[in-house]
Amino acid sequence: MPTVRLEGSLLTDWDAFHTESQKVFGFPDFYGRNMSAWIDCLSYLRDEDGMSKFRLKPNETLIIELHDTELLQKKAPEILEELRFCVSAINERYDDYGEKLALILRLC
Repeated sequence: MPTVRLEGSLLTDWDAFHTESQKVFGFPDFYGRNMSAWIDCLSYLRDEDGMSKFRLKPNETLIIELHDTELLQKKAPEILEELRFCVSAINERYDDYGEKLALILRLC
């Protein structure tokens, strides 16, 4: 399964979160740098929309490895909470369309 690694130690604030996300997911230059845009970019991983560098096959799941989770929980718990919520919301979209869930958030 394709895997992307997010370094929790780098996610010190929202600006850093969106900078790192844009880099590791390959979001386009016009990425809106907010969680609505983050959700939009990862909601079409099985389509050819160019919103990320990942394109999943019908039965694939993108694993998001979040490293230094404990540190992130201490320094920016709101980022961790929102990330969990948004991964769930994205998977709910896929489920609504009868597709396999697209994301797994692995806390490391």
